[in-house]
Amino acid sequence: MAAQRRNLMQSHQSWTDDLPLCQMCGVGTATNCVYGPDGKGTESHPNEDGHLGFRGEDGCFLYGVFNGYDGSSVASFASQCLTAELLLGQLNSSHTDSDIRRILTQAFDVVEKSYFETIDDALAEKAHLSNYLLPHNENVSFHQLSSQSQKVQERLKELEQEVSGGATAVVALILNNKLYIASVGTNRALLCKSSSDGQNQVLQIGRPHSTDNEDELQRLAALGVDSARVRQAGQIAGQSSTRRLGDYRVKFNYNEIDLLSAAKTRPIIAEPEIHGSHSLDNVTGFLLLMSEGLINALESAHGPEQANQEIVAMVAAELAQQTSLEAVAQSVVERVKRLHHDVYVSGRQRATYCSRHEDMTLLIRTLNYPLADGVLTPTQGGRIYPVSVPYSNSQSTSKTSVTLSLVMPSQSTLTNGTNTASTLEEGTPTPGQSPTATLQSTNTQTQSSSSSSGDGSLFRQRGSQAAQPDETGRVPPYVDFSQFYRLWGSDHSDGQSTQGGLGPQ
Repeated sequence: MAAQRRNLMQSHQSWTDDLPLCQMCGVGTATNCVYGPDGKGTESHPNEDGHLGFRGEDGCFLYGVFNGYDGSSVASFASQCLTAELLLGQLNSSHTDSDIRRILTQAFDVVEKSYFETIDDALAEKAHLSNYLLPHNENVSFHQLSSQSQKVQERLKELEQEVSGGATAVVALILNNKLYIASVGTNRALLCKSSSDGQNQVLQIGRPHSTDNEDELQRLAALGVDSARVRQAGQIAGQSSTRRLGDYRVKFNYNEIDLLSAAKTRPIIAEPEIHGSHSLDNVTGFLLLMSEGLINALESAHGPEQANQEIVAMVAAELAQQTSLEAVAQSVVERVKRLHHDVYVSGRQRATYCSRHEDMTLLIRTLNYPLADGVLTPTQGGRIYPVSVPYSNSQSTSKTSVTLSLVMPSQSTLTNGTNTASTLEEGTPTPGQSPTATLQSTNTQTQSSSSSSGDGSLFRQRGSQAAQPDETGRVPPYVDFSQFYRLWGSDHSDGQSTQGGLGPQ
């Protein structure tokens, strides 16, 4: 029986091996990190996230980000099984919106049931061995137990590692040029649409199934759960999600969990909330699927108010500079990771929220949104200008200028409804990483980066004291924009003097 279960897990992977990967998406990842007092980070466990991006038949595309916990088995299984349940002939262009929602719901149900089928033998063995052991006596040491009992306990630990864990998921399906989002848990989907006047409108599709979601709290209350206690606790069995894939503890043993013990039936479910369809006709922009770890890292560093706008601004800036979607996604993830680290070492108010972060995954799917060609920005026709920035080497008194690439597109405003985009905080370069800087104003938001090599020793840490303004309210300049102004002026002067135009006044 156990062999049959393992074959089931392997078969889903073999069924999807020949499916073509989608070339219109890119994925960036970062492993979890715990910071020490010196600011150095260590990985506390292997990466537990998963993702998928496939192109099916009949103009069908499937994408997903899975946030695993207590192991990667559920996230890995779900990404394989869900693909097999959706892209092996189940969907076609004749299906209506209601058909697609039904198929998506059924697919998640199959994933959940199939996963538990793969571990039911292990669960049965675990239950049998647990009954074998006598109640634990606190006064009896491990070494005083019989040899057989020791072996049983060791086997129970192995079984617990095999069957524990779960995952949350956000899945995007594109069929007939319409977008459907299916979500279980606390990952996030953002749709960014660029208008003809250069504005970017950000839409968050769905709300996280978490302990502060009013609809979820009402659902739990209807089952007999004390929703006020759930809200106050903030977590259920170590996770903030109220919907999950896997996690046998909250599915089969929920009556043994204090917060859930009063539930009339299974309170933590794997049923997806499905949104769509959203027409993608004539849409220019991009779709973002983000794991909970990425969202939490950014919100811990800067607060939750403008997190969506900030991540979209980062993606738009990288799309204006990078030539591959993989590079775009990875650069954004690294930027969030760096921002999170910088807040922690800064000792500022939010530093207490940034002592660690979980695995981070970002999937970007462009929608008629071209990548940079090395000279122009995707839609605005901007040009890249060099800027000379002096940095001090900590081991030398001399100064070295490093040239960064500053992208200047046409003016545009990043909005979410009526809200303007938040400004991005400049990240302090760290050894081995390319330095970044952000150009900020009320109606434009662009980003520049360099590709300097070496160990990063050219880049100094910012001083603990901010530069003091002079009597005019200005601080001493540390960036030499003379070459930038000269080139900008030559491109825009049309034979006229740029005196009094762009440049310091």
